This record gives sequence, structure tokens and C-alpha cells, in this order.
Amino acid sequence: MISGFGKRDSSRLPANGHDIPGVRRSPSGRIPQWAIDEALGKLENPEPWRAAPTQIAGKRPGFRTTKARRTRKWRSGVATVLGLGLVVGLYFTPPLFDRYILPQALPHLPGSDVPPPGFEAGTSPLGVPPANNGSTAYVLQESPDADQPFVAYDPCRPIHYVVRPDLAPPGTDQLIQEAVSAVSAASGLQFVYDGITAEAPAEDREAYQPDLYGKKWSPVLISWSTPEEVPDLAGRIAGTGGSASIKVPGEPYVYVTGQVQLDAPGLTETMAFPNGHALVRAIIMHELAHVLGLDHVNDPTQLMYEENSGKLDFGDGDRAGLALLGTGKCVPRL
Repeated sequence: MISGFGKRDSSRLPANGHDIPGVRRSPSGRIPQWAIDEALGKLENPEPWRAAPTQIAGKRPGFRTTKARRTRKWRSGVATVLGLGLVVGLYFTPPLFDRYILPQALPHLPGSDVPPPGFEAGTSPLGVPPANNGSTAYVLQESPDADQPFVAYDPCRPIHYVVRPDLAPPGTDQLIQEAVSAVSAASGLQFVYDGITAEAPAEDREAYQPDLYGKKWSPVLISWSTPEEVPDLAGRIAGTGGSASIKVPGEPYVYVTGQVQLDAPGLTETMAFPNGHALVRAIIMHELAHVLGLDHVNDPTQLMYEENSGKLDFGDGDRAGLALLGTGKCVPRL
């Protein structure tokens, strides 16, 4: 409803305009209301439209001096009402705000915990996973959404990773590269090595660290550590691995970054075994498969068996699971 614009008080008008001398009539003989007002001297001069203040050049970068434009007051009123209606509508319909407004605004707000969307996002997957071999000897990590069968990385953009080399046994940089290549070939997902980092592993690691990695999701962190720094490495645990997922309204959960934590003292001893190098590479492959979304299986013939007793490569079940995880949805809004 629009009120207060050009409203006139007509309660004192004569009942019949024919009684007013000099009143003008239309060709049909009818007397319009404006003619009655004119004859009675009731027409009001409209209040001047108050334009927005002229902007001053140089006050803010990118702004130009503009002249105020005159327009009908009712247009301004309609715009005001429509604007208020939109705000009220979004306020009382949170799904619309959450789905369309917030995801676009949030990454650009100061202190945002998510990066601007679309970094390196392509329109099609960067790689093609191998054909499914039919094996069912794999287990996928549980999805946060009961309606989503599994969570995966976006196949339309690369997975960046960094390595913290502190305490690393000699020669393990090559083993990491070989493990990454094996996981990439089995899933079709593409990896990019961003070099070494000083970032320490942390259970509550931030998925977005713009001061350290720029305005993009943090890369997967592969770190050599100790049970003192990472308590989960205590006992006979050689490594841990996992990823963090996020959900954009209207899209599935997607992994955005992850961690692999390796027991440097324990694996240094393993390197001295006859097949030590190959076994350490297999352990790294196992943890990277956790990063992509595989869980442990009860089949000792698979590399994803919880306790490795000499398995050096992926089994058919491992490969079937990784191939499936390479078929995730592309989410450019992320």
C-alpha cells in the first residue's frame, strides 16, 4: 500500500460539479475530478522530489560525480515498497536467503571462513576414473547427509597438496609422489604439488587459511610427525588420514581439504626392512585413500584393511571404491 503521496482532502467538495461556475467539461459532458479541483482552486503544487545527494568525485575510488534525476514521486514510492517487500520476503523465507543471498555474500565479508567460490573450477572433470571392476570389497566413509551416498572431491578442479618435511626419512619425497600418482590413477582425480610448508598438523585444522595459502581452500597437508605431536600416532599406528567437507545450499557435501599424518620415527624403522620403501609407499597410499573417502574393510586382501601385513598395492575392492569416489559432482559454487 502506498500512502502520503499527493493525497487530497475531497470531503468539502460540492456534491455536484454542475453547480460550480467556469468548470471545464470533457467532450462527453462529464466533469472529471481534476476539473472540479481546478475550478475551486484546490489543485496542489506537488512537493519537489528530494533527489539523492550528488556524489563528489574523489571521495571514494571508482565513483563519479552524478546529477540528481527528477522522477515522479509515485515511482520512488513503488521502489521503496518493492524493496521493503523483497527484504521482508527474504526475512520470512530463510531458505531463499540461505540458498541465493548468503552463499554469494559470505565469502566477501571481512573475516570470512570460506574463500570466494569457483577457484580453478572447470566445466567438466579433469580426469576419467577407470571403469568399475565390479568388486564390492570396499567401504565408503559415512556421509553427513543420509540422502547422499558418499562424499567426494570436486573432480572439475585439482586437489592441491603440500608436505611438511620435518623428520621425514630420506627418500620419502619420492615415495609421496609415487603414492599420489597411484591414487590419482585409481580415482581419475588430479593432484597438484604446491611444495613444502611449515604448517603443523592439527586436529582442528582450518580449511581456509588465506594468510598462508591465499584465497582458496587450504591444500591437503601431508606431514611427518611424532606421537607426541599427534597422539593418534601412538602405539602401532603408522599414519592417519581424512578430509573436511562443506555443503553449499542446494549442492551435495564436497571434500575441500584434508590431512595425512605419518609417524616419522616408526616409518624410519620400517624403511630398514627388505621391502621397507614399498611398504612405506603403501602406507601413504592407504592414508591418501582415506583422504579421498575410503574407510577400512574387513578383507585382508585389500590395502584398506586396517592392519597391513605386507600388502603393497591396491586390491580390486580398493580400486573399485576409488573409481567411484572419482565420480563426484562438480560444484563451481564452492
